[in-house]
Amino acid sequence: MSDLQKQVQEAADELVGSGRERGLQVAVYRGGEQVVDVVAGVADPATGRPVTSGTPFYNFSIGKGATATVAHVLAERGLFGYDTPVAELWPEFAAHGKGGVTVRHVLSHTAGVPGVPPHTTPEDVCDWATMVAALEDAELWWEPGTKMGYHAYTFGFLVGEIVRRATGKPVSQVLREEVSGPLGVADELYFGMPATEHHRLARLEDAPVEPGADLPSFDDMPADLPMFRAGPMTLMPTAELGNRPDYLSADIPAGGKTSARAIARMYAALLGEVDGTRLISPERLREVTAVASGGVDEVFGMPSTWGLGYGIGRPDSSAERTPTVFGMAGAGGSAAYADTATGVAVAITKNRLTNDFDVVTLIGDIIARG
Repeated sequence: MSDLQKQVQEAADELVGSGRERGLQVAVYRGGEQVVDVVAGVADPATGRPVTSGTPFYNFSIGKGATATVAHVLAERGLFGYDTPVAELWPEFAAHGKGGVTVRHVLSHTAGVPGVPPHTTPEDVCDWATMVAALEDAELWWEPGTKMGYHAYTFGFLVGEIVRRATGKPVSQVLREEVSGPLGVADELYFGMPATEHHRLARLEDAPVEPGADLPSFDDMPADLPMFRAGPMTLMPTAELGNRPDYLSADIPAGGKTSARAIARMYAALLGEVDGTRLISPERLREVTAVASGGVDEVFGMPSTWGLGYGIGRPDSSAERTPTVFGMAGAGGSAAYADTATGVAVAITKNRLTNDFDVVTLIGDIIARG
């Protein structure tokens, strides 16, 4: 056992043993080789089923990294360019003045369509045609490319429909054929996961609220905040939502179901070759990890920096402090990212949903020192 593997395993065991976490995985690739494969705790508290290296977790926005990767693989193939108007591939999207939105705008969260209709239900989100129609009917929040705001749900459906129009195939099929399949992780990295495989998933749970904790209440916030305009509260990430069988089976490429080793392997194959597979060229890697947009997020109000489909900076850090890191964090405290300077790819998945990235900081710092 390597020293780094030992250190990460000890940290994971302590997190579970102390009761802070229920179950988690950590995977690290360096130079195309997996150097850390850590699991701890249980995937399902009801049965005591343990977490294994192959246990998929529903990781909410971590899946956006896989969605972006599918787009880059197709762009590498020449199916579209980053400056291709979305409406060139998907003519109906041009309605209500959206003809100027490009693939680059979508990937950099500057397209100006960050919201789903306020009446959208979880059942709607599981229906591809419903979400596509909503995007076709959407009106711009801002002139494309002039502002940046997190497209929490719409990113996945926008990129996914671009992929479907360019290939004639659902984005989940393209993920399997072009990314997860060639990397040997097709049974650990999904958008829509077959119902017959749901028994393998980790069960999500919301972190318990500490007695006396002073938590912000949505009830105290103005109803006209952009984050509330972007989608109803019923779509906010919770364990109940992430455990729904229809959510697990549906293609919702704003999120994903993945093991840590599968998504870390994908990032490693963006950085370089993994067992003979490299997903994109070094030149494209430089392009997609360069800063494409930044500033104060129009939806959530915090500073953000984006490449093309990936956040720039470690999820618990910033683009200024960690400019060579790119990836995606997920609601609940999981994250997957890679560092172009060190050739290291990292994924941390867990099934207890917390409101912080403390585990990413703890584990990420051990890996950075190692």
